Amino acid sequence: MNDPRAVAAGSLPFIPMEAGRLRERFAQVRALTLELARPLSAEDSCVQSMPDASPVKWHLAHTTWFFETFILEKVEPGFAPFMPAFRVLFNSYYNGIGEKHPRPQRGMLTRPALADVLDYRSNVNQRIEAAFRSQAGNAEFLTLVELGLNHEQQHQELIVTDVKHLLSLNPLQPAYREPRQHPPAAASPLRWIAFEGGVMEVGHGADGFCFDNELPRHRQYLQSFALASRPVTNGEYADFIEDGAYSEPQLWLSEGWDWVRSNALAHPLYWKAADGGWSEFTLGGVDPVDPHSPVAHLSYFEADAYARWAGARLPSEAEWEHAAAGLPVEGNFLAPERLRPSGVAGDGLVQMYGDVWEWTQSAYGPYPGFRSAQGALGEYNGKFMVNQYVLRGGSCATPAGHVRASYRNFFPAGARWQFSGLRLARDGIVTLLEKPSAASRKNEA
Repeated sequence: MNDPRAVAAGSLPFIPMEAGRLRERFAQVRALTLELARPLSAEDSCVQSMPDASPVKWHLAHTTWFFETFILEKVEPGFAPFMPAFRVLFNSYYNGIGEKHPRPQRGMLTRPALADVLDYRSNVNQRIEAAFRSQAGNAEFLTLVELGLNHEQQHQELIVTDVKHLLSLNPLQPAYREPRQHPPAAASPLRWIAFEGGVMEVGHGADGFCFDNELPRHRQYLQSFALASRPVTNGEYADFIEDGAYSEPQLWLSEGWDWVRSNALAHPLYWKAADGGWSEFTLGGVDPVDPHSPVAHLSYFEADAYARWAGARLPSEAEWEHAAAGLPVEGNFLAPERLRPSGVAGDGLVQMYGDVWEWTQSAYGPYPGFRSAQGALGEYNGKFMVNQYVLRGGSCATPAGHVRASYRNFFPAGARWQFSGLRLARDGIVTLLEKPSAASRKNEA
């Protein structure tokens, strides 16, 4: 920890990347965001499909606002904003910065035009490039740039999922882009992988980038447990539906049952009954549901209910992290030509990374000794540590290189427009999944 770059901004908890590599990374990440927006029209880019989603134009502007507000204001001689009004229009939730345009009204921002937002991105890119020439030895600058890139990668994922939700509401069911055809792959048989209990270390333990909510690394005791070798598939979830599980209140948390009933739900988001089976809306249009692919777009309530139906439970985030430790961070991550989960065959734990985020049973809260960063950046994670659950592992919309074993995503229990699925867990040492039949459950009752 004698690296001079360790003099981080405020209390941001990582040693930044070397300046030359970071400069290349800046160009790559900023270019990928534009690539994700390229298939969309100006009309596509302006619309907001629900309060939880944002227009693509807003994502393009907000990620640029982050670099201008948190970096250029600090390091640019004679700083002047590209457009003073953007400070309010494209502030997301940083109260320490000042006023914000209401989140549910982002889709009403027909002005500035998309072309103006693209000019804004180009302008800030040039100014950050100039700052690299004068600030290459400034640890605070490098730290903030790396944070800004990881922030933009989170918005790249949101662009994909927000566009999917938007296009799904169009009666034409349009494709975001024509995907390359990939032959379906059969999923491996589900097996149980056993883990002995004991005191484990949880949290980020390296010098590279992490968010503050991954720290501090700490010890936690785990009972012996077993984790399913792969995520639950569409075919398995279809069995849950066909067994009438959406009509069985005993499978659901009380709030989850109220949520199901009040929203008249009977299947995952984007599914529709079709010719005796199921179809789903994808970013490539409407396709038959692949029974071997991991099920996606589930709420926490649905994941928890399925686990109960299967005679299992969701893993804790500490169990998930302990199981993932040491595995290569490889998988089906963001690739513009695919953008959907897929089945995978293999031995041991597979698909721990990519394909679908995996709900855990853990409420999103601070680790022992957690401290938010100083200033407005301290609002990044800490203030959201209430009424949400942790997901792990990344998805097919997560940029490669963005996640790690300690990465903590979080959403409210009813959220399901993300590529969110589940992996089963059980207490103790087990070797075989025995999914109870409807008849056996009724006999038990």
